[in-house]
Order: sequence, then C-alpha cells, then structure tokens
Amino acid sequence: MEAMNQKMVMSLILLLFSALGVSAWTGEIHGRVVCDVCGDSSLGPEDHVLEGAEVAVLCITKSGEVLNYQAFTDAKGIYTVAETMPESDRWDACLARPISSFHEHCTHLGQGSPGVKFSYNHPSGRSHSVRTFIYRPVSVPTYCI
Repeated sequence: MEAMNQKMVMSLILLLFSALGVSAWTGEIHGRVVCDVCGDSSLGPEDHVLEGAEVAVLCITKSGEVLNYQAFTDAKGIYTVAETMPESDRWDACLARPISSFHEHCTHLGQGSPGVKFSYNHPSGRSHSVRTFIYRPVSVPTYCI
C-alpha cells in the first residue's frame, strides 16, 4: 500500500512539472541491511534482514544543492529514497551510509560498511542499487563457533 501511495505522489509531481513546462527527472536509490549473525562475512541460513535499520543518503545536485535523506528498512530489509525534481537539479553524486540498527542483538556495524560514495548518472526513472550494509552481534552465538 505504501509503495502504491509513493507511486501516486510521484505521478502527481511529474504531472505538475509537465504542466509548468519543466523537464522533470526522477531518481531512486535503494539497498539492503542484514545481520551477519556468525560474523563470518558470508550470508547463510542463520543470517537475517534487519527491519527498521536507519540509513542516511546525502546527495549533491547538478546545481550544487545538498539534499539529506533518511530512510528505514522495511520487513525485507530494504530501504528506498526517491525524488522527482527539475532535470537541471538532478542528483550528481551521493553517499549512502548506515546510521543504526534497532535490533537488540545485531548492533555492531560490520567491517567495510561505513558508507558508499557513488556518482548518480542514471536517466530519469532508473534506480541505483547500493551494496548491502552488514551489522553483526557484539558477541557471536556459540552455535557459530
């Protein structure tokens, strides 16, 4: 339902831009956040997605404006940031970084997950997939050893 509402809002914004004679551009950034339960850097059956994990996405537009987004993962561990704006203001470069995990046992940010910088040069309507962010438990369960 939420995805449907988001698509309806995006459609209305595109309609508004076209009515004003402005060339609209739409971009999307998404990724996953998971818990590596055994801390072995490989996803196995004991690992799980993290619902409610917070991710920040900072983007600089072609016109030099800095936009800061906050996203939370859904039940599938996926976060999404989307924006519709004039073509002249579209995203140029972005940084996605994990902020926090609210899962009581998986709160330690895994190695190599401080953030990801990337250029955003996709045409309107295309999305950019960010590599998975990994959290680990503070102490590894005994069944992993």
